[in-house]
Amino acid sequence: MTGTTLTIAEAEHLVASALERCDTSPANAAIVARALVAAEADGLKGHGLSRAPSYAAQARIGKVDGHAEPDLERVTRALARIDARHGFAYPAIDMAAAFLAEAAPAMGIASAAIRRSHHCGVAGHPVERLAEAGLVAMLFANTPAAMAPWGGRIAVFGTNPIAFACPLPDQPPIVVDLSLSKVARGNILAARQKGEAIPEGWALDARGDPTTDPEAALAGTMLPLADAKGTALALMVELLAAGLTGANYAADATSFLDDRGGPPGTGQLLIAFDPRLMGGPATIAHFGRLAARITGQRGARLPGARRLGLREAALREGLTIQSALVAEIANL
Repeated sequence: MTGTTLTIAEAEHLVASALERCDTSPANAAIVARALVAAEADGLKGHGLSRAPSYAAQARIGKVDGHAEPDLERVTRALARIDARHGFAYPAIDMAAAFLAEAAPAMGIASAAIRRSHHCGVAGHPVERLAEAGLVAMLFANTPAAMAPWGGRIAVFGTNPIAFACPLPDQPPIVVDLSLSKVARGNILAARQKGEAIPEGWALDARGDPTTDPEAALAGTMLPLADAKGTALALMVELLAAGLTGANYAADATSFLDDRGGPPGTGQLLIAFDPRLMGGPATIAHFGRLAARITGQRGARLPGARRLGLREAALREGLTIQSALVAEIANL
């Protein structure tokens, strides 16, 4: 397949313009475009520009409200409830991160619960920004049903990403970002768009049989990370991100991938800790000692390190996107 190289700014303009044409406010379109392009730059293509056509289709019919402005309720000095109002998740997550950046240093720990939300994209990005501000941060998100409970066949849990970030002295933060399926569902979406098979062991079809066909995988269920342990963690995230926030459970949420049905109404929970208040002024240096024991080993690296290299290359050299996808977005 042929590729088209775009600068970061050109890619953001491409996506934002398409979303605006599909009934999204300029402010929301810009926030969403930045998130998708940032994912693409980090090599996370399943959360990158491949999402733009489905986002635009959903905005066009109102499955996601492209004009929604999230509403923040300060319940206590350390707790906020945010109603995303069935809009894109990114404005609500940005609002949550801004609240946590203010509240956690004042209170030691703070949390923000988001409901009536949508696809959160790269869960590692908002916690990374908080860690760059000196906070330890976590994000839990539930997604539409894609995984069956261990021993079952009917999807009850989403792939339910978890993200964690921790500041380090004089270097980028540690960022852990993983879905609780063996791979993120966006990887299967990307394979379908490329017309490629997926590896065996990623997913089951609707009959519960292993499949390498991305179309059959999207109609079936994802296999969990670490077998029964993965579904136990998915249950935990479901309760934190949907049960605790009042959002839809995975089995009640419509797909992020198409324009059928009503809004997904999923949820996210963000928590931030100020390490200097919890552990004292030397805490970040203490984090650094553990990091050094990892990076000091030949062949070892910290989670999130690979993304940084890809991000720097994208800033220098631009992004190479499938020409067919660029044309599809341009014609939305």
